[in-house]
Amino acid sequence: MDSAFNCVMFDLDDTLYSSKVGIAEEFLVEKCGFPESKASTLRVELFKTYGSTLAGLRVLGYDIDADDYHSFVHGRLPYDLIKPDIQLRNILRSIPLRKIIFTNSDRNHAMKCLKRLGLEDCFDQIICFETMNPNLSKATRPDEFPVILKPSMDAMKIALDVARLDPRRTLFLDDNVKNIAAGKALGLCTVLVGKTVKIKESDYAIENVNNLPQVIPEIWVSQSDGVDGRIGRTRSELESILNTTTVGA
Repeated sequence: MDSAFNCVMFDLDDTLYSSKVGIAEEFLVEKCGFPESKASTLRVELFKTYGSTLAGLRVLGYDIDADDYHSFVHGRLPYDLIKPDIQLRNILRSIPLRKIIFTNSDRNHAMKCLKRLGLEDCFDQIICFETMNPNLSKATRPDEFPVILKPSMDAMKIALDVARLDPRRTLFLDDNVKNIAAGKALGLCTVLVGKTVKIKESDYAIENVNNLPQVIPEIWVSQSDGVDGRIGRTRSELESILNTTTVGA
């Protein structure tokens, strides 16, 4: 495998931090009138089938405004539970490549999460809901502009085009198996996050994104290193990054 990466593309929720809150279920109950007893199952099915609750509702004919949906769902998230991750910040700052966020969430949510994590200045670009759905606000009916999100090939192609990426030299990290499969189908080098065992569509599997230096040290190999594959940073420097903790922690 060619280790000469020039970009690392990260998912956000459940990749850079753990996000286990079912606010979308409240939206189904309060805004759409579904019974509470069915909201959880419906949310899961909509996510599996359409990539998000919002996308599924619009396909089903519900005239849901994207801004209203995101405002409701993300407006109730317990952002105070997201804490700064100094170790992850140091790892990201040490990566000598372009770093991109590729998330199905809206930009406002992405910026809030990155700020809470202390990572707001660690990325070169954010590809988000608005990037993939620039015409959605112009729709006069729910099915006029279907919501485009990972894992659809259209979403993946938009990300590659907007960021002007060579998929063969891009490392893509995501916790979702379908997203990983879509990325692999387009030639990306894929990393399944949250698992210790690879699937056939993933080139790597890491339990936590903070394990990147141990699992994929070739990220730190620069093109100028040549065939001897010298690591851009010494092993002691990488270990120093890993061992950094918050003062007083």
